Amino acid sequence: MSADHYFSADPAAPARHGTVEFSVGGRDYALAVASGVFSAGRLDPGTAVLLRKGVLPTAATSGTLLDLGCGYGPIACVLASEAPAATVYAVDVNARARELAAANADTLGLADRLRVAAPDGVPAAVTFDEIWSNPPTHVGKAELHAMLERWLPRLTPDGVAWLVINKNLGGDSLHAWLVGLGWEVARIASQRGFRVLRVARKTA
Repeated sequence: MSADHYFSADPAAPARHGTVEFSVGGRDYALAVASGVFSAGRLDPGTAVLLRKGVLPTAATSGTLLDLGCGYGPIACVLASEAPAATVYAVDVNARARELAAANADTLGLADRLRVAAPDGVPAAVTFDEIWSNPPTHVGKAELHAMLERWLPRLTPDGVAWLVINKNLGGDSLHAWLVGLGWEVARIASQRGFRVLRVARKTA
């Protein structure tokens, strides 16, 4: 027997469908989920902390935003709902997650601004004003580092990344690693065992 993980590119197990309901910024969301994707039973506690403690975009926000490791799309859907003038990319290696994220975007009327893609499906010239991520720590440190080294450099010069990391799964060591790479990192919040980090380029 083999078990699919939420970071599998193409989960083989039959999908058991459901709905996850949550509220952010006074808006209620009911998103379709399925087994074989990250946190299919509820809004992940780390994601909830990130959306509560990160500085969400507003109606005045334009540009291009990224939900990295989007799963079924809760962060991407919140970003696109809060910032109707922005374009949002939702990126995930998991094909089932991408299908769900696209379906949820369509249900919420966001499909014209929320672009769901595999990592290699994002045009190389696209840069991001904001990157939001509850990254998959269970893939291992090497994979996690490689993912962040691939995407953080695609921030615009004044861009900001918002990351949430479980303290017990390397939150503080990741903070130190990012600083060692030359990023300016601030711990914005620590709640329920999660660290919320704001990452930007160092100013001269």
